[in-house]
Amino acid sequence: MKRKETTKKKTKKKIDTRGMAPGSVVFTGDRKMDTTHIHYVQYDEEILNIKDFEDGNTMEFREEEGKVTWYDIRGLHNTSLIEMIGKQYSIHSLVLEDIADTQQRPKFDEYDNGVFIIVKALRFNPITIEIQTEQVAIFIGKNIVFSFQEDEDDLFVGVRDRVNTGRGKIRKRGADYLGYSLLDNIVDNYFNVLDKVEEEIEKLEAEIIDAPRSNSKSRNHHLKREMLTLRKAVQPLREAINKFAKSDSPFVMETTEVFLRDLYDHTIQVMDMVETYRDVLTGLQDLYLSEISFKMNQIMQVLTVISTIFIPLSFLTGMYGMNFENMPELKTQNGYFVLLGVMAVIVVALLYYFRRNRWV
Repeated sequence: MKRKETTKKKTKKKIDTRGMAPGSVVFTGDRKMDTTHIHYVQYDEEILNIKDFEDGNTMEFREEEGKVTWYDIRGLHNTSLIEMIGKQYSIHSLVLEDIADTQQRPKFDEYDNGVFIIVKALRFNPITIEIQTEQVAIFIGKNIVFSFQEDEDDLFVGVRDRVNTGRGKIRKRGADYLGYSLLDNIVDNYFNVLDKVEEEIEKLEAEIIDAPRSNSKSRNHHLKREMLTLRKAVQPLREAINKFAKSDSPFVMETTEVFLRDLYDHTIQVMDMVETYRDVLTGLQDLYLSEISFKMNQIMQVLTVISTIFIPLSFLTGMYGMNFENMPELKTQNGYFVLLGVMAVIVVALLYYFRRNRWV
């Protein structure tokens, strides 16, 4: 089955927000959903409440002491809902601005009523061999977590399953641990994306060694660009997770810091893998050029051998093709066959010599 040609990645046109007041909530991405989905979860070790809302008008704001409340909002185009949440929970306007701005780089900020982190979720498209990014914003307050996803696909299925079934420590801990779990879920998926990229690199390497094609070089360049996309997502996230782990915020418990440090180690591991794959792709580019040069040298070697064999034969035929009358060999009865025999001996002798010297 032939693979579809790699398509160029569409670049988003960034909306010009110059001149706007700081804290203006303006959606800068592409609208990927018709309606906004809100998934509401409230839990403690014993009790679990779950509700789904289709829009902000029917959304209920419920908080109970001793329980963790999690609002998972999918669809960042609904800026009125973002502003309503900000007003309800006194979330800083700069946080609301960053949530709606899908061009933000991963970062971590601390505020009086919570901590805020932006991360890029990644998906690998096996058809176009592209790494697709999605912005995810997470605000962690006292016993409450807001997660904002750009797309309708649920990135937190694993976390949601742990909450629903009560497995692990998540139902026994606070909102900061839930926030950590969401981040950990996203970072774990980075390894899945890297595994898919590694498979493509291995296919490309086997192709280059076996029979490099005309599009091998362009595929290599494409994968290097995808590694750059990965690097842009991971490198600032590593700094953000480091700040999160070292935060003195009252919303980050000391018991969660050890998990955040482990998450920081994971981001370092991902970054090391990205750099390794970039080096491998650079090596594959050199290998491609070497293979092309080697095959060209093989072709030139064969042509050179053929030319070398025909040089003495051309000399003999040229010499006896001269129009001199006083050439005794021309009147020899078996001269033609003798000359053919001499030419055959020359060919065999040259081939033996080339073979002995491993030139053919």
